[in-house]
Amino acid sequence: MFDPMPDRLEKEEAFHIIREINRSPEMTQRELSSRLGISLGKVNILINALIRKGFVKVDNFKKSSNKIAYLYNLTPRGIEEKSRMTCFFLKRKMREYEQLELEIRQLREEVRTSASPAEEQDQSCNIL
Repeated sequence: MFDPMPDRLEKEEAFHIIREINRSPEMTQRELSSRLGISLGKVNILINALIRKGFVKVDNFKKSSNKIAYLYNLTPRGIEEKSRMTCFFLKRKMREYEQLELEIRQLREEVRTSASPAEEQDQSCNIL
């Protein structure tokens, strides 16, 4: 079966869409596109994929003067998926953070051990 969100980037984009829908269900696809820096067409594809998977439900926005405005609501499955995705992305970001922290320590040590006395006085490395 075709998975409309096959790669890591699309899963991350879908995660951000779910988070924004949770915060502001009345947000339009155009507003989501602008806020997240994702093309409008991509937002449309991802929202439709989330609807097909049962994570998002669409309702008409009855108080709107624009009768084709929609409310995007997370379903109970969508809320569960948001929790699961939040945990997944938090773990991934923590691993990335730890790897970055290690690389920074290694670079600091490299600068410390390979710098000449004149370079040690250089202001460009004062952030270390």
